[in-house]
Amino acid sequence: MLGKMRRLFVIKTKWEAYLIIYALALGAMDRGSHYLTQYPGWSGWLLMAACSGAVFLGGAKILDALRYERERADSASATNSAA
Repeated sequence: MLGKMRRLFVIKTKWEAYLIIYALALGAMDRGSHYLTQYPGWSGWLLMAACSGAVFLGGAKILDALRYERERADSASATNSAA
């Protein structure tokens, strides 16, 4: 039962990854817009840029992890089929 619930929180496809990255971007830009009102001027813009940069870094890490997992599964299946 716990294994079935754990599978709900595993990103399996690029489509799921893109949805999660989109949700992260929406939240980051909302937070960035609050920074612009709280800190007018260059400091607000700098904090907003940091929010968007975090999404770029997180999204790249998610997509790289998906590619790594797919390559690992492919190599494992090739090893098992050769044996």
